[in-house]
Amino acid sequence: MLSRRAFLSVAAGVSCASARRFSLSPSDEEFLDDLSRRAFRFFWEQADARTGLALDRTRNSGEKTPGRSREVASLACTGFALTALSIGYRREWRAPAEIQGRVRNTLRHLADVQEHERGWFYHFVDTHSGDRVWKSELSTIDTALLLAGVLTAQQCFAADAEIVRLAREIYERVDFAWMLDPDTNFLRMGWRPETGFLRAAWTDYRENLILSALAIASPTHPIPVNTWYAFQRDPVVFEDYRFVGAGPLFTHQFSHAWLDMEGLRDGPPLECDYFWNSIIATRAHRQFCLSLRGIFPSYSEAVWGITPSDSDIGYLGWGGYSRHDLDGTVVPCAPAGSLMLTPEISLPALRTMQERFGTHIYGRYGFSDAFHPLTGWVNPDVVGIDLGITLLSAENLRSRSVWNWFGQQPNLRMAMKRIFQRSAA
Repeated sequence: MLSRRAFLSVAAGVSCASARRFSLSPSDEEFLDDLSRRAFRFFWEQADARTGLALDRTRNSGEKTPGRSREVASLACTGFALTALSIGYRREWRAPAEIQGRVRNTLRHLADVQEHERGWFYHFVDTHSGDRVWKSELSTIDTALLLAGVLTAQQCFAADAEIVRLAREIYERVDFAWMLDPDTNFLRMGWRPETGFLRAAWTDYRENLILSALAIASPTHPIPVNTWYAFQRDPVVFEDYRFVGAGPLFTHQFSHAWLDMEGLRDGPPLECDYFWNSIIATRAHRQFCLSLRGIFPSYSEAVWGITPSDSDIGYLGWGGYSRHDLDGTVVPCAPAGSLMLTPEISLPALRTMQERFGTHIYGRYGFSDAFHPLTGWVNPDVVGIDLGITLLSAENLRSRSVWNWFGQQPNLRMAMKRIFQRSAA
């Protein structure tokens, strides 16, 4: 395990507080406001007004994706939607009463109608009915991202007694202990009624910090604090960068969208500073893209970013530090998701993409999910969770609102104190 001191020794000159002290120019604010409004528009237009369930993806023009027999929502996307509604409420992007009504409808559906098992929700469901789609699994991470949105809304709308009550009921009925493998102390990734628990578990550091924090914080079905130390902090070394978490870049973004972890670190012997770790991971990812310029001249210091997305041959789970399947495609949500971490490199990348390619890639909901700068291929779709991480990261950079709301949740606040130590640096 690499300590904070080791991170500092391989990344001299990188400021851990850069996101806090970064000064946005008026033109930066104008750009981020437009980008954020477009992402919010997706969550408003592409969620069922009655159920609140948000589409997994759609065309960036706002038209329905052709060839789909059903309109499919994801529960993770719905968690981002609830957070987006909170941001839109704060910024008055629609009438406050209208947004508050949508939040109530969503929570009522989740609490009283949506199918679940011991509080856990299925990964993919029909947007209008909530019926399970594609025999998808009860997903622990998708439920966790949904809960993050539920609890964010609870704090944003703290004066609304019904919203507060419904959010509490949804969270308190989740049986986290049921999903914990007692032999390994790992949380499982899911369960299917046909076959039982999935073999896969959260054995390594990925986007699972938010899941573990929620599980430890549960007021009704908690798991022990020591489970935080069960999963491996798998080390990554790329050139002069050293960090933990070998997954795609969203590994280092999704949990941070809600959990404000700057200045917090694991207790001994791990002593991992996750906020700093994500800064280093983002910078390493940019350097990885730059290292590919001899093969893919589409990458540059201002045009970079790879994370699982569509390509011109279909969806690819690219990420990490392998060249396998890479073709020079750029995925804008990769730098966008790190706006709250590395604004000094992420914001110029997004602005450059919008200025150079915006006519083709910047649509009704913001950036199309992926594009190829040299071949001219542009993904016609946007993906909800990628718009979600873009919006939340931008908002945390601009106002810290999501961090502040989620950090006020009493159970989470107590759990964070039990898990982490305050960094001296």
